[in-house]
Amino acid sequence: MIALRGGLGAGKTTFAKGFALGLGVTDEVTSPTYTIVSEYEGRLRLHHIDAYRLSGPEDFESVGGGDLVVDGGGVCLVEWSERIEEALPPRTAFAELEVQPDGSRVLRLEGVDLEALLP
Repeated sequence: MIALRGGLGAGKTTFAKGFALGLGVTDEVTSPTYTIVSEYEGRLRLHHIDAYRLSGPEDFESVGGGDLVVDGGGVCLVEWSERIEEALPPRTAFAELEVQPDGSRVLRLEGVDLEALLP
């Protein structure tokens, strides 16, 4: 599970497109703002979730979010994850995108599994 954070236009969907490319997804990856969940097949199944229109963890559960985060054959990317943070599993990795004054982006990664990789 990777929770994507960042404001409008920060690059969350662009991050998801690059992540999907790395998984070998050949379908066009688009923002799931209105569909809430898009699924793509690659080396792993990618569940691309946009929580922007969800009002909280209960809404996340109502769209099957609980089943998606435990899919052993897949990985979840959740845009606007702060709206459903209470529903995210404990080992969630967080990717925060921040737009700089010059228009460039800074990506910060954190999470138990990621930090375990560091020397």
